[in-house]
Formats: sequence, C-alpha cells, structure tokens
Amino acid sequence: MLRITELRLPLDHAEPALRAAVLARLGIADAALTACTVFRRAYDARKKSAIQLSYTIDCELGNESAVLARLAGDPHIRPSPDTRYRYLGHAPADFRAAGRRRPVVVGFGPCGLFAALILAQMGLAPLVLERGKEVRERTKDTWGLWRQGVLDPKSNVQFGEGGAGTFSDGKLWSQISDPRHLTRKVLTEFVKAGAPDEILYVSKPHIGTFRLVSMIEKMRADIVALGGEIRFQQQVVDVRIEAGHAGADGAHPLAIRGLTLAGGEEIAADHVVLALGHSARDTFTMLHARGVQMEAKAFSVGFRVEHPQSVIDAARFGPAAGNPILGAADYKLVHHARNGRSVYSFCMCPGGTVVAATSEPERVVTNGMSQYSRNERNANAGIVVGISPQDYRQAPGDGPVSPLDGMAFQRTWESRAFELGGGGYRAPGQLVGDFVKGQRSAVLGTVQPSYQPGVTLTDLNDRQRPSLPGYALAAIREALPAFERQIRGYAMPDAVLTGVETRTSSPLRINRGRDFQSLNVAGLYPAGEGAGYAGGIMSAGVDGIEVAEALGARMLAEMTAQTA
Repeated sequence: MLRITELRLPLDHAEPALRAAVLARLGIADAALTACTVFRRAYDARKKSAIQLSYTIDCELGNESAVLARLAGDPHIRPSPDTRYRYLGHAPADFRAAGRRRPVVVGFGPCGLFAALILAQMGLAPLVLERGKEVRERTKDTWGLWRQGVLDPKSNVQFGEGGAGTFSDGKLWSQISDPRHLTRKVLTEFVKAGAPDEILYVSKPHIGTFRLVSMIEKMRADIVALGGEIRFQQQVVDVRIEAGHAGADGAHPLAIRGLTLAGGEEIAADHVVLALGHSARDTFTMLHARGVQMEAKAFSVGFRVEHPQSVIDAARFGPAAGNPILGAADYKLVHHARNGRSVYSFCMCPGGTVVAATSEPERVVTNGMSQYSRNERNANAGIVVGISPQDYRQAPGDGPVSPLDGMAFQRTWESRAFELGGGGYRAPGQLVGDFVKGQRSAVLGTVQPSYQPGVTLTDLNDRQRPSLPGYALAAIREALPAFERQIRGYAMPDAVLTGVETRTSSPLRINRGRDFQSLNVAGLYPAGEGAGYAGGIMSAGVDGIEVAEALGARMLAEMTAQTA
C-alpha cells in the first residue's frame, strides 16, 4: 500500500473527482487502482474565497513498487506506514493463581481508561479505583450544579467516570509526537465503542459530551469482560510506601506496597498507575506528605470569552461559512504582550457553552463544552496568560517553589471569583468593550453568556478586588484588540468575558523516569494530565497506553523470572 499526502481539491468537489485526482497523481489507469481510502481530510482556509480540502490517501495497486520507483522524487508519495497496534505480551491465564497482585489504576479519566484497557487486553485484570460516580450518575450531579447551584465535591465536572474530558468539546487530536501511531489506537477503540467513523480521518475530530457518555460505558464493559474490576466512589486517601527497595538500577530507594481507601479498606499493591486529574488536590497533598518526588510547574490563568459563532465562521471561512464539511469554525490565537506575558486561546469550543467546573465549595471555575453537533449560538475559548512557579510562590525566598503552591494560587482566584459572582456559584463577567476600557459592565448586549448558574456583571479589573493578578489583566486587555486584527469582530464590545479559568493544566509534575515509574518510588507510575504529562483526551489516552505498556512489561518480566 502507498500513501499520497497533500492531495488538494476544491471544497465543493464532486465525489468522483477524488479518485480521478489519485489516478492523475500516480499516472495510472483506473483498472490499476484496486482501492483507495481516505486516511485524513483537512481544509486550507487561508484563502477564504477558494477554500481547499487536503487529503491523505492510502492506495492499493498491483504495480506498487514500479509506481514508487517511478515517483521516487515526489515527497508526497511514499509507502503507507503500518499503524496497527501490537501488544507487548500477554499474561498467562493463571497469573493470579500464585497470589500475584494485580495492577491498580487510580482514576478513570481518559488516561486511566486507556491504561486499564491495555492492561486488561494484556490479561492483567486491573483493579480501577475512581473517587467519583459512574458517568450517568455523575452527569446528574453535574447538572445539579449548573441548574440548581448544588455542588457535590466528589461528583462533578472534574471527578467521576470519564474525567474532565467528558464535559468538554471532546477534541480527539493532539500535537504530541506519535511515532508509534498510538493516537490511532485511541481513535480505533473509540470507534469500536460507538464513535462515528469520521474521527478516523477528519483532521480535527471531536465527539462531544453526549456521545462520550455511552462510549465510556461500552469501554468500561470491555474492561470488565476482560477480567478487570472497576470500583466507583472509592477515593484513595493514603499510600503505603516502604523503604529498603532498589530497582535493577538502584534508582528507587522506596517502593509502593499498598493503598488506603476513604472507607478504611487497605489494598495491597506493587504496581499502581496514578491517573489523577489536575484537580485531585487532596491526593497531591497526601503524596507530597508521603515523600513522592514532585515539582512545581507552569500553567495558565484567564477567562472564557464568548462570541456569536456566526462571527467566527464569517471571519474564518468567508462566503463558505455554514458549509457542512467545514462545520463550526475554530481558532488558535497567540499574543506576546509588552509586559513579557504570552496570552493565548485555550480549549476553543465552537458552538458550545461555558460550564461551571469547580470541584470545591465556594469557588468558581470555568471551562468550555460542546456537543457533537456544535450548534449552540456562541463560540467560546479560554483566553489565558502563562504563569511560572515564581509567579505563584507562597513563601518568600529564592529556593525551589513548593509543588503545592500552585494549588494555593488557584484557590485564591477561584475564591475571589465566587465572591465577585455574588455566591451560588454564579460567575463574574464583563463585556469585552468595557474590560478593555477599564469600566464596569452594567447591562448585557447582543451576546448572552451561556454559563450556568448565571453570570454577575462586574469590573474584572477592579483594583480593590481584581479577578486575576494585575499582570494577567494587563496582558489580556492588550491582547483582545490585537486578536481583532486576526479575527474580525473578536474585540466586539458586546462579547462576554466570564471568570475564572484556572485549571488549564496541572500545577505540578510528579516526576518519573524513562521507565515511567516515579523517580523515587518503585512500582508507582504517575500518568496523564494530573501528573503533568498530558493535556487533553488524546495525549492523556496515549500516555495511559505507554504507562500501561511499561507496567505490563515489568509484570511479565517478573513472572518470567519467578518461573525460570
């Protein structure tokens, strides 16, 4: 099989034109082309009056070697890579008969889901511990916050089956390096679980919340059918770590030996995947107290901004706006402010809503969410400013910043947002025009904010009670008019800012080595977004696969050594 890349056709091309273009590019007769499959379809909207589709096509033909030799100088015609997933091994059917402990996965978001799935497919029968509820029960609790202002700290946007990605745009693309095509494994498993086939070939696939719910349930059932066990409402509150152990390289002075649950149950474990979300603050604090090596890391804070989706569509697609192939337009923006800060768009949700995403009482956090249809009236995105550990240091001095300081910083501004919103988990908001001018908003304009339980208009720049640090506010005020030069209408006076966006990524990293284990605790595998190694569904899923492979390979090697 050979692959053609960057095969370009007009947006409105007829279906037969694709095969004709393949034949012309390869210089072969129709009879010589056995089959052709779209591997990827993207669009190029740089010229709005003539938007093009760009295809990657896999072709089967009888004289493949001759065609490749004839077109050897064409960089866009090459043999198709093998994207099939290959397991590293499989446990014997009786691997637990000798009293071997099964691996444990803590957390059942995208990372934990794929870690558990791979371990189950390798025959290792993982035990999954998730502090939150099953996805449908969790959805009811989440709507309870949005509609009634009632928060369940253990069942919300952040905690429960599916993780934070369940209540998001469901983006299924990432810019991570992927030489082993593990993203293809993630997408293939999602399609098996009921996702539309198109996620395998569109350049920026997404699913949306409602579809994710049933898919997660199907994948959970697959894990259980393969011998795995999944326990909900089982929070890990402590870890048992013993000294005196060293790995093969002598690098691990400690080793994981068990977990304690909130109900008092103790679970013996030698291999644990920590697939925590970025909001597992109590667990981070516990791990830090137990001496697990971690460090403070950079993250970003800001607001959600909402515009009419029609404004974004027109700016990005011109006369082609509304074309079903293009769908609702997205964007990606960056501005380098005069004060040295970078402002950028984050987690853009076309045709979506801004949602209440807090997991702690009397704090307000925003995030964005879209359904598969992306047909809500507003577009929204985080407009955030990068901050470093030195920005959020809690204690004076020049030494290392505590890994827990970022959480304290986040809580400060989330509590301020609750205060500015007037309680009841209402969020503070301001019109973009007023924000740039530095004046309080009193009345909404044409853009109605989508955040529930509601938005309280205020002055996000208030010097006495600012909604964010001054440097962040100044950078965003400068960035919004600059973004207008890239997307016409972006700085429209009636666009709405809703605060605050503080959980863009984990504020810390649980350090691990090339073997994916904690640097100082053998058998402990920090993984995914909470541990600081992913950002979004795809990268978290891929990290879960790689960690599961490392853990599984270690367990299989131990079994082999024991039976030798």
